[in-house]
Amino acid sequence: MYTTGDGDNDARSSHAFFLKRACDRLGYGAQEYEILLNPSREIRVELPLRRDDGGLSVFTGYRVQHHNARGPYKGGLRYHPETDMQDMRALACLMSLKTALVNIPFGGAKGGINCDSSMLSERELESLTRRLTSKIHRNIGPNTDIPAPDVGTNAKIMAWISDEYSKIYGFTPAAVTGKPIDLGGSLGREDATGRGVAIVIREYAKHRAEALEGKTAVIQGFGNVGRHAAHCLAELGVKIVGISDTRGGVHNDNGLAVDPLLAHKSATGEVAGFEQGQPIDGQALLELACDYLVPAALGDVVTAENAPRLQARVVVEAANAPVTHEADLYLENAGIPVLPDILANAGGVIASYFEWVQNLQQFPWTLEEVHGRLAQKLEHAVAEVMALATGQGCSLRDAGYMIATRRLKDALWMSGP
Repeated sequence: MYTTGDGDNDARSSHAFFLKRACDRLGYGAQEYEILLNPSREIRVELPLRRDDGGLSVFTGYRVQHHNARGPYKGGLRYHPETDMQDMRALACLMSLKTALVNIPFGGAKGGINCDSSMLSERELESLTRRLTSKIHRNIGPNTDIPAPDVGTNAKIMAWISDEYSKIYGFTPAAVTGKPIDLGGSLGREDATGRGVAIVIREYAKHRAEALEGKTAVIQGFGNVGRHAAHCLAELGVKIVGISDTRGGVHNDNGLAVDPLLAHKSATGEVAGFEQGQPIDGQALLELACDYLVPAALGDVVTAENAPRLQARVVVEAANAPVTHEADLYLENAGIPVLPDILANAGGVIASYFEWVQNLQQFPWTLEEVHGRLAQKLEHAVAEVMALATGQGCSLRDAGYMIATRRLKDALWMSGP
């Protein structure tokens, strides 16, 4: 059972804090909160791996399945050295809330392996992935639990999972999403999370009757989400004044050209050294003056310690849980809106839903169909959140959590908790 003890200010307690606040606003009691918070099933498997040098390493694999009253469990697989059961619990709960908020027929799950994929050869990575699939195949599937890419994983890893699963059950492309296009993946899936971030910002600005042209953004993280968000925001006329990755960052008050920066990163492996920008470290980048601050990497980067130094007008959670609950309270009191992760980065799971539907129907959609339906889903979700926040006089996070919590609770109670 979860606790939110003093000093535990990471994603493990923040999601519980926000969920509890939503339950209180909705008039739900302690029993409802505990049922909504805690997962239905937790899976832990040991994964021995024979290394290329003949040695043996043992990794641990995790899969937490939160609730499936609204549909099959759905969530990413994360390959990261700090992956553990507590983080997977928190992120699985966030997935249930995210799918409920954007109203797609999925529950929530999260999983991963406590490994650094960059330190494994391709053979080792494939062997480890197939070993994980062989250990959990009875607990995943198109109507049970559908994994997807996350930190440290990609379309190739999803292809290995799909192939290993299909060896057991026959051709089953809907068992996993985020696959390569030629193996049943969906057009528009790769850029969906970053594109969704831009759509959410666009719709927020529209509801505020503010033009985006000439506004500024700082993006912390230049992986799949950050780079696509930067590209889509630039297309909307937003000036990208700062970008960072794990090795450092660059900034330019006159704006950074996204395509040349992408080319620089592709050539050098980092954004540092880009000749059109000045060097800046990751912490200082978060504190740059801008209209939209977009944390798009790992969680817990905006804390009670650095929140008072933020100079952004709006914080947009492109990553999962980048703002701790203490920082969130400070930003709310300071009048700095936060577009919460369960809304801002929901584009990825929406596109995964589209891929799943296409796989089940064996009928692929055009890129225009994917982009159009993604925009439609997010436009509706932003309108609902903005309307409730205005009507209730609450934060955007509270509004999003209330909508999602109510839908999840209603589904659970109708099916029998």
